[in-house]
Amino acid sequence: MTKRTLDGFIPSDLLHDIARLNPNASLSFIATILETQKIAQAAASGRIPYRFAAGKAERQIYDAKNTTRLPGTRARFEGDKATGDKTTDNAYDYHGGMRDFLKQEFGWNSIDGNGMNLVGTVHYGRNYNNAFWNGSSMTYGDGDGVIFVTFVTANVVGHELAHGVTEHTSGLDYYGESGALNESFSDVMGACYEQWLNKETVDKAHWLIGKGIFGPTIKGVALRSMIAPGTAYNDPKLGKDPQPDHYSKLYRGSGDNGGVHINSGIPNKAFALFANAVGGHSWKEPAHIWWESNCGTNRVTGRASIADFARKTVENCNTMAPALVAKLKKAWDDVGIKV
Repeated sequence: MTKRTLDGFIPSDLLHDIARLNPNASLSFIATILETQKIAQAAASGRIPYRFAAGKAERQIYDAKNTTRLPGTRARFEGDKATGDKTTDNAYDYHGGMRDFLKQEFGWNSIDGNGMNLVGTVHYGRNYNNAFWNGSSMTYGDGDGVIFVTFVTANVVGHELAHGVTEHTSGLDYYGESGALNESFSDVMGACYEQWLNKETVDKAHWLIGKGIFGPTIKGVALRSMIAPGTAYNDPKLGKDPQPDHYSKLYRGSGDNGGVHINSGIPNKAFALFANAVGGHSWKEPAHIWWESNCGTNRVTGRASIADFARKTVENCNTMAPALVAKLKKAWDDVGIKV
């Protein structure tokens, strides 16, 4: 099994592209790549230098104070008053919101289902251009202030914490199509969480992942668009969004762990189309069908293909909301997967 330990929220392939396209700023992006790899290697080998008790699903936010020492200094724990530091307080609020979303909507107790504390570290490193889940806690850089300006947003937090949920449920292999499903499930949960926070109906939602992370000079609205994959950004500093929106355009190379971030656009669009066809709130029937298919008792295996996942969602939809099956099949058909 290929566990998700290599990349943070910003794929390493994109960080390499940015370093290549921006010689004057390349050092900070190369440093981000190397630092993320170091953390990934430590996590993969079990050498995480700190451990946390299972706890009671409590928030514990630390401040690295621009060092790379983890977890950092205690900043705001469950029940503490606001610190006045926007990044710290947002992390505290978004971690708590995701905890409440998982509990209220899916009956899931924190990340592991057993009350794991929600631990996060903010202000990691200097100009660190990423956020990541390492199997134990969340870590957020502040960005370089030009290309990336923050990583503490609702759907980034939701996305990364959802990777922890997948680790404790289906364990989708982090390579190829199963890896794309792993990334896509996190996008789905991140988007639904943000819509839940804002009480948005599907027709009012922007369906963007990473909205707000780019600086004001960047020609891009987000890192990914679920409703229109391939259109999120197009800027000389980044290149163009590479996501396909149809299975016939599937990336089949070895980069990006076999296209885990690139090909996630295909199941992402299927979910967005389905949710919009159903109407109302995405976190109701659409998200519950996706949840059951990845985390429930009738879920896919770790090596699932996109077609395997599509079949599983239809199977679960037949049980959970049979009136919606035709809409679900059409959504998958529209992205090139016939069920």
